[in-house]
Amino acid sequence: MNHKIRVCISGAGVFGGHHAAKLAAHPRVEFAGVYDPEHPERAQKLVNEHGGVAFVSRDEMIAAADALIVASPASVHYRQAMDALEHGLHVLVEKPLATRLEDAREMVAMAEKQGVILQVGHQERFVSNAIGLFDIPENPVSIQASRMAPYSQRGTDVSVTLDLMTHDLDLVNLLAGGEADEVRSDVRTGPSGGIDDARAEIHFPSGTKASIHASRVSTDRQRHMRIEYPSGVVEIDFFNRSLINGTPFALNAGFADAPEAKDCLAAEVNAFVCAIMDGGQVPVCGIAGAKALALALRVDKVA
Repeated sequence: MNHKIRVCISGAGVFGGHHAAKLAAHPRVEFAGVYDPEHPERAQKLVNEHGGVAFVSRDEMIAAADALIVASPASVHYRQAMDALEHGLHVLVEKPLATRLEDAREMVAMAEKQGVILQVGHQERFVSNAIGLFDIPENPVSIQASRMAPYSQRGTDVSVTLDLMTHDLDLVNLLAGGEADEVRSDVRTGPSGGIDDARAEIHFPSGTKASIHASRVSTDRQRHMRIEYPSGVVEIDFFNRSLINGTPFALNAGFADAPEAKDCLAAEVNAFVCAIMDGGQVPVCGIAGAKALALALRVDKVA
């Protein structure tokens, strides 16, 4: 394809605003506009800044688009994405893909039926790729991860597991391989009225054991992962963008300067656009998003 692709956004919140800026700046995109029935004034503000139309209905938005980015609250991801998929649009859904596994599977099936792309916004994939983490030719012995943040009302329509831990669950799925055969967890409710702190112990058939803690009621922010391999240990500070490599394998210690790590959202959007325009696979497909969701729901349900 040589023409520009028309992309719309559903949701004019914080992430919708970030996506609007990336789309408006992309040379292969015609930013068509935003739809947000709950906050039409926000949609209007975004199009005033970045161009496009503040749509008054979902049908109007779908008619104006070749592709849609769903940046709405997680509780409405399924319905908004399915509407677009049913009309033959390519869809990028911010994590989590959905809130129910059956919905996620239905979205994957619809994308396959329509022959369109379904991508999920797990941004740490781009950072990990910039590090070279996926090129290590060993299976991890153990993985420890923590993802902490102070309380905010954003994202509290779902548990902290679906909101934050899902990033680490996606990486653990990819690194350990296979479906977890044992999940134990300790989850606690907080000011959101739902699960705001979660700890999980996960065992994989490969022998990898993962210990993950996610909290959105922490006093500080941290995003850390420690991966033990047979030949050594890798420690990643996703928040401060630093790396300690104790393995004999070459990793990119300067990953913070790599374009896909420096601006994960731009990399995510570009991957989506290029997959549509040029063909090929997206870094995080709907199947991967559904697997992360399945594991997150197991963490929430087995407590």
